[in-house]
Amino acid sequence: MTTQLHAFWKSANSLPVIGGLLGKRIFSAVYSFKAPYFGTMAPRVVDMRPNYGEVVVPHRWRNRNHIGTVHAIAVCNGLEMAMGTLAEATVPDDKRWLPKGMEVAYLARSTGDVTCVAETDQAQWDGDDRDLPVRVRGVLADGTVVVEGTIHLWVTPKKR
Repeated sequence: MTTQLHAFWKSANSLPVIGGLLGKRIFSAVYSFKAPYFGTMAPRVVDMRPNYGEVVVPHRWRNRNHIGTVHAIAVCNGLEMAMGTLAEATVPDDKRWLPKGMEVAYLARSTGDVTCVAETDQAQWDGDDRDLPVRVRGVLADGTVVVEGTIHLWVTPKKR
């Protein structure tokens, strides 16, 4: 149940010389090429494992809006990237996934780096329901949840 992207994550983080922090930076840069708009926010992939993805969207000039907070689209892109890492690490070999929608609520101002988290339960992937809701949230370092919502996926059998 490992995709090429998930295999690359594992290898980039387990290399003796560059593993850990540098491996995560290299992975984040390469993953940003998968969907070029990810690169516009300079994200950092923190964790990628089955049923969990975590990406940090930094509070920097390119991600700020007119009031100096991380803008909503950058946070939503971070949530989508976290969801993608989760999906790539979790999708069974005989299935494929495609995002079909996102619902989010903005709960607080994003005054610092935003950690974007995506989570599912394994039972969701093991069932036959094609609609798979992924729980997502954006959190500041002090624990303040700034964005919370759901990204809906289509999970269908791979065509042979």
